[in-house]
Amino acid sequence: MTIRESMGAFLDYIAHERRLSPNTVASYKASLERFCGYLLEAEQVSELEDLDARLIRSWQMHLMDGECSARTTNKMLSALHSWCRYLRKRGLIATDPFQKVTTVKTDKKLPIFYKESEVERIYEAGLFPDTFNGRRDQLLLRILYETGIRRAEAIGLKESSVDLGQLQIKVLGKRNKERIIPIEIELAHTISAFLALKKEKGIDTESLLPDEKGHPLNISRVAAIVKRYMGQISSADRISPHVFRHTFATHMLNEGANIDAIKELLGHTDLMATEVYTHVTREHLKEAYQHAHPRSQKPKH
Repeated sequence: MTIRESMGAFLDYIAHERRLSPNTVASYKASLERFCGYLLEAEQVSELEDLDARLIRSWQMHLMDGECSARTTNKMLSALHSWCRYLRKRGLIATDPFQKVTTVKTDKKLPIFYKESEVERIYEAGLFPDTFNGRRDQLLLRILYETGIRRAEAIGLKESSVDLGQLQIKVLGKRNKERIIPIEIELAHTISAFLALKKEKGIDTESLLPDEKGHPLNISRVAAIVKRYMGQISSADRISPHVFRHTFATHMLNEGANIDAIKELLGHTDLMATEVYTHVTREHLKEAYQHAHPRSQKPKH
């Protein structure tokens, strides 16, 4: 079997059997095609039987010499590693070549989040135009902040996802896993009012957050909405829908929420993915101490 053929089988497997998201499949495909192209051009290798750790390490050095960041290099290596595990499990290779490959060390970056004072601004009516789109945009931002759901999960929300009586929403997450997230009564009232507006406008669609024609928002539209409003009020280094997810977790921890509960609300499968927010909280506490305690050594300006 050729390397390219095995990659095609792997991509088909993760798309249809593991049901990974289209974005993940596309990312894996791009990394694998780049590796395959390198093997053909630089190493003249196309057969699966010739795959070994030396080739992977050689590609790793090629990426870094080409000024790929450590994080980008590791992301591409991760796609390769998943492919190699698939090959090993299917008996297409005898040993996993990644046993002799080490990833590149990276500086751990703490998640960016919006300040509480900044997020409070999204509850002000004056920030949003008094139109259908304006009210939808405000509801979108509130849902992202108050539930911590992913952008794709927000897009996928339907009217039937919301249980106003039980004050909860049902979210379809990665790999089609459902989770229930509680909402507070003020958000429930806002959702109810928006549903009434949809009906008044004659927008007959099951999508909870559609445009005026009844079409669900797409990924780029949600990003543009967040940048439009948060760009006016936030000093965060990055403005994006995902920063609301970081903000949800960080603010919950700052208020004393249990990290296991946050893990379930975020839909993380691994607690390590959630524990990164404890580092944000520690930095928050350290900063508060340095600025407030009379015996602390204040940062020099």
